[in-house]
Amino acid sequence: MRRILVVTSDVPLVSGGHRVIAEELARAIVRRGHLAEVVRTPQNRFGRQFTAYLANWATDVGMTGDGHAVDQIVSLRFPSYAVRHHRHVCWLNHRMREYYDLWPALRSKLSRKDLLKESIRRVLVHGADRYLLTRHVTRLYAQSNTIAAGLRRFGGIPSEVLYPPPPERLYRTEGYEPFVFAVSRLHSTKRLDLLVRAMAALESKELRAVIAGTGEEEEGLKRLAGDLGVGSRVDFVGRITDEELLAFYARCRGVFFAPLMEDYGFVTLEAFRSGKPVLTAIDSGGPAELVVDDRSGYVVPPDPKAIARRLDLWAGQADLAARMGAAGEADSRGLRWESCVDTLLS
Repeated sequence: MRRILVVTSDVPLVSGGHRVIAEELARAIVRRGHLAEVVRTPQNRFGRQFTAYLANWATDVGMTGDGHAVDQIVSLRFPSYAVRHHRHVCWLNHRMREYYDLWPALRSKLSRKDLLKESIRRVLVHGADRYLLTRHVTRLYAQSNTIAAGLRRFGGIPSEVLYPPPPERLYRTEGYEPFVFAVSRLHSTKRLDLLVRAMAALESKELRAVIAGTGEEEEGLKRLAGDLGVGSRVDFVGRITDEELLAFYARCRGVFFAPLMEDYGFVTLEAFRSGKPVLTAIDSGGPAELVVDDRSGYVVPPDPKAIARRLDLWAGQADLAARMGAAGEADSRGLRWESCVDTLLS
């Protein structure tokens, strides 16, 4: 029996996929006969990342509270990979995206003075990450090919790809009702506006959209739906429980998940485990790695008309959606938490 700590950085009152991965990983380690617990370390808000790196560096993860040595840690994201341990495996969820793939968007919003300041910070973060991920951790895994490609692009850092399975839940299929389901934090990078605009371009007026989640884009998305005349066909259901989530997956015709360069995202695999196809975009990163176009869903340009054409196919052919969902379920069977644990602890 080994003592394992799963370490992930976090911010208050915002739930992210890394929390789910950390908790599922700890439970899977326990099922394999070890002791495991999740340790949350500070991430800090934008502009205060350096103190977070230092706080993680100083975090003591060498001993348990009852005086036993911790045998291994598994870190997940920035800056938790700064934590020190002689057996430190990093299963990378993501680095600080504002200084990597989202840098062009951030840079365009900065004044000349702020651009100079953030450019210096970016160089320092790149240097710290390169050191931590190449010389500080014992082994580095990436949670998708998108993450692995980013590591190579920014820093020339090698890694092995290890996909996380979906959370262990009671997934089921109850039917293929005429609505497309989307669940996400309502943030601009999740691009739920593409779905709202696609609803306005649909030929079929029977297909509805159900959007679950909350966030800073919520009011804007509701206004957009009203302006486009589809407010009566787009339901915003807000924050939902796990059981409600499973019920929406179980009943929907298919799932829309087309974020911008998502590192991974559980939605795709949760949909597959529920027997539902997924519509994603060619620039969506992790989801586009998992969806096989015309087999388990659609991978299309991030264009409302292109999305609408595929949604119209589902609208008119529930049996097509069912066949695609079955293909996705079959494709996802090989991803199991037990295999991930064996790899990470080997």
